[in-house]
Amino acid sequence: MTPKNSEISLEDRITGALVGAAVGDALGGPVEGYSPDQILERHAGRVHGIVGPWNGDAWRTARPIAPYHKGDGHVTDDTLMTHALIRVYDRVRDHLDAYAIADHLVPDLMTNPRWIPELEATALPLQRIFLAEKWLVTRLHYGHVDPREAGVGNIVNCGAAMYMAPVGLVNAANPQAAYTEALDIAGAHQSSYGREAAGVFAAAVAAAATPGATPDSVVTTCLSLAKDGTRTAIEQVCEVATHHTDFESALLPLRKAIAPYDTVGPDYRAPSLGARRPSRLHTIEELPIALAMLLVAGGDYRRAVLGAVNYGRDCDSIATMAGALAGALGSPVPDDWSKTVSEASRLDLWEPATALTAVTREIFDRDVTQRRTHEAAFAALGGPRCSD
Repeated sequence: MTPKNSEISLEDRITGALVGAAVGDALGGPVEGYSPDQILERHAGRVHGIVGPWNGDAWRTARPIAPYHKGDGHVTDDTLMTHALIRVYDRVRDHLDAYAIADHLVPDLMTNPRWIPELEATALPLQRIFLAEKWLVTRLHYGHVDPREAGVGNIVNCGAAMYMAPVGLVNAANPQAAYTEALDIAGAHQSSYGREAAGVFAAAVAAAATPGATPDSVVTTCLSLAKDGTRTAIEQVCEVATHHTDFESALLPLRKAIAPYDTVGPDYRAPSLGARRPSRLHTIEELPIALAMLLVAGGDYRRAVLGAVNYGRDCDSIATMAGALAGALGSPVPDDWSKTVSEASRLDLWEPATALTAVTREIFDRDVTQRRTHEAAFAALGGPRCSD
């Protein structure tokens, strides 16, 4: 029997979120950038599991994806960046900020070769990540910009949000703290609604890792914290999601609901002139759709991720987010998927979760000590005394 949500341990939630994010990433990779209709035609139906590259054996040279082997269970940059952030937590063993990105994440991307599944080679992560993530290296290593302001000027996309699940897990059951920490971290990478989405996604993961959490409670938490266009888009898109229990019927209505807030435009591969520019009125597409798919699926991992994958567009990142949220809620990741992705990507998907769990416990113990010290000091000032 699957344990009740309130009985799921911290370690199981962290494992579910991180493995769930990686598997969602791998499932979404081969159909990233395409529309639901194109996916339907290419695969003679909807995607229901791990599939091969869109262009088959011609993946090395076929445009627009080349030279990346997306498909066959390979994770993409979403997972590479998530694992990189976990390594920073493992090294610092405390809450992070923008300076930690400059001091630890950037050097890791630049100097530590790793197996890159999509390249089928050992290479520096810097050689795989896209320009929006290479911005970190350009601004922080070469430009010596204040880390808290380095994200200003970058394109506004989901680049920071896509790897913020660890921040939510370190702050499990404390969405406000997750939101604040992620905003600080993401300041090194993004501005405007890209940075806002990073904070809200981290808060969503923290909310999902709360005993008794539901998809509805996760969305409610997001709405309590999100600002500007991000909040409005989540509200509108998730309201539409409540009218659907199957992703097939939800695909077009969800796209219609997010369209007024999405700057990219109807053709994902031909962005509009205003695409990914700072704005208080807009949002990234990925986070509201991931939350919507979580609602449509009722929190079920398989259904949420497959909904995200078949939505198309930036579906590897949507499925990464939906997978992290469903996994944190305690919905099990299918064993056949996780084993295939781990073997195909040559990655231990469970080791990062073990490392982050240990760090999370250390951070919590330190937070409790600091809070009690503060309580004692405040009481000495004549404030109210808090019971143990």
